[in-house]
Amino acid sequence: MGLGALTDVVGPERVVGIPVGEVTALAYDSRLVTPGTLFFAVPGVHVDGHGYAGSAVEDGAIGLVVERELPGLDVPQLVVDRARRALADVADAWYGRPSERLTVVGVTGTDGKSTVTALAAELLRRGGRRPGQLGTVSIGIGDAVMPNEDRTTTPESPELQALLARMVEAGNDSVVMEATSHGLALERTRNCRFDVGVVTTVSSEHLEFHGTLDAYRAAKARLVQEAPISILNADDDAFAYFRDRAGGGVISYGIDAVADLQAVDLAADAGGTRFRLDSPRWRGDVRVALPGRFNVSNALAVLAVGEALGLDLDHAARALDETSGVPGRMERIDAGQPFAVIVDYAHTADSLRKVLEILRPITAGRLIAVFGSAGERDPTKRGPMGSVAAELADLVIVTDEDPRLEDPTVINQEIAVGARASGAVEGETLWVIEDRREAIGHAIGLAQEGDVILLAGKGHEASMFYGTEKRPWDDRVAARDALRASGWTRP
Repeated sequence: MGLGALTDVVGPERVVGIPVGEVTALAYDSRLVTPGTLFFAVPGVHVDGHGYAGSAVEDGAIGLVVERELPGLDVPQLVVDRARRALADVADAWYGRPSERLTVVGVTGTDGKSTVTALAAELLRRGGRRPGQLGTVSIGIGDAVMPNEDRTTTPESPELQALLARMVEAGNDSVVMEATSHGLALERTRNCRFDVGVVTTVSSEHLEFHGTLDAYRAAKARLVQEAPISILNADDDAFAYFRDRAGGGVISYGIDAVADLQAVDLAADAGGTRFRLDSPRWRGDVRVALPGRFNVSNALAVLAVGEALGLDLDHAARALDETSGVPGRMERIDAGQPFAVIVDYAHTADSLRKVLEILRPITAGRLIAVFGSAGERDPTKRGPMGSVAAELADLVIVTDEDPRLEDPTVINQEIAVGARASGAVEGETLWVIEDRREAIGHAIGLAQEGDVILLAGKGHEASMFYGTEKRPWDDRVAARDALRASGWTRP
């Protein structure tokens, strides 16, 4: 595309120089600039792209999109109020506005996004649609679903629009995608043209980025402000907040609160949960092949997506029963041992509580919790996570979880303080073992017949960050290795 045409897309406050020439690529990272690139000087948390504009010009940038004029650079400059917003607008145009050709379902919330996204995509697939999928666990394009190895749930706008364009090219007619608070606040999802916005639960998370719970909720509210139909959890404390900010119609779902789609008569069975759905359009029995009350809530959100898109709810209910679980979500590791090992992504105090409350009544022996808390992420959740674990588990093992540039000893002690405050005793019911492999091995060494071990926080992830180094890591592999070392070898 020509720089002049893209200038019209950007709509800059002013233009320095004459915007001519053919743009061959877009970049917000100066290291990726090649001749003909339009470079966006995006201010970041740690670095400001304006400081790299000179390097971009040296490497052949044909023009710059900046928030302030940069002197001494002999290329056109498009001066805008927000470079991120301009990046999203240009990326959308560059890739042919792909979301205009897709039914777009966005899912946000503190917990449950990945499960709802995966189940909703499967529901659409079984309902005759060809959905793409984009989330923490996996990316689906065409009929292929592959692991999301990047660990970025909502990528930057050029990568996101490129993925949507690939879905259109591969024949997808819809997409179910996670929309994180970061992605919404940083304009990554701008121009995704959501048809349906789903909110699961909203509790304190990512305050290291947003600063306050109000700012965190406001970021997530962008989804419901944009979408013509919002699907909201009537049981969640934030329900009224999102209902009042919805830009279109609202479909509510709930268990305790009166809602458009309501689950009653919940009953656990082997490996799942049954309930009866009451809704204006359909009433009937539903089974979700996932345990726990919060997965009933997730199932209701998925059924509400079906309601919003006009799918047959009887067919949708059958599809939920036939759909397998989500990797790293209440995933059982079985090597023939007489105790259970469960891997789950729970990484907040609220999600850890929900998982432990599911496991507590089905644990014949002791409940053993192994978990940590990520570095450079909301530090206010660390003590509460320790407190929740000590309250609901019999034995607590605190360990590393992506410490990044923080001192893991400090992180783990902050968790341990919360655990001790709730009665855990170091060396008797509480251990701090920084090495996660050693911690998992210790838990398996402690386990007896009838015990349940929960490995929380990593879930499906296949790496761990120490400093800036990304190391291979998978809780499921580590658990199988530890079981094998203890003599349990059934594949």
